[in-house]
Amino acid sequence: EAFIQDVIDACNCHNQLARNEMGCINLSLGHATKDMYDISIDSVIQLAEENMYKRKLLDRKSMHSSLLSSIQSTLLARSQETEEHAERLIKLTRILGMKLNLAQIDLNELELLAALHDIGKVGINDRILNKPDRLTDDEWIEMKKHSEIGYRIAMSSPELMPIADYILAHHERWDGTGYPNALTGEKIPFMSRVLSVVDAYDAMTQDRTYRKAMPKEYALLEIMNNSGKQFDPAISEAFLDFMRSEDCI
Repeated sequence: EAFIQDVIDACNCHNQLARNEMGCINLSLGHATKDMYDISIDSVIQLAEENMYKRKLLDRKSMHSSLLSSIQSTLLARSQETEEHAERLIKLTRILGMKLNLAQIDLNELELLAALHDIGKVGINDRILNKPDRLTDDEWIEMKKHSEIGYRIAMSSPELMPIADYILAHHERWDGTGYPNALTGEKIPFMSRVLSVVDAYDAMTQDRTYRKAMPKEYALLEIMNNSGKQFDPAISEAFLDFMRSEDCI
């Protein structure tokens, strides 16, 4: 995987130079590895193609990216979500996914989930999305519908269908107190559990209209204290390890 990523990086670098000299050239790359005897070459090629098309959706300059860009632009225009928030989530979830030894195709899905997990908020009233104070009980009930709205949006798109279940479950909690289905433990999709840790950390360490950002070391302490409650213990441990070992705080 590391060697292949080096090749992809070199191709992208060469492509960028060619773009500067020759005009607009768009390139999306996908790969897969035949690591078992009973896997056919055709299956590996098909997997590589699927991986390539998922990369196309993440590439802002590709044709498929118009869907992603349109949804993101609508959400950014209507809520307090920022492009920087999405970029931080994409970066941190990818690093965490690599620490968890996810395959490239899974890392691509994780990045897509990080970018679009809150697409359901396009169906929530602007007044609730941008309220400067804490939500009332009724408003909170309305806000919680965004997971299901996002699921329906994703299911209507072939490109987003693979992450629909992850969008639906991204507010579930390890102890079963989350929403919308009160799933517990490993019944929660793995990708949703990964995103949950990173999304919570980023939310705690950024200013909101009703509160100031929490110091990063305190946010990490909150992640640790909620391991086994809100978060998957193994995933939260991996997140804490890389955040501390790489001096991210």
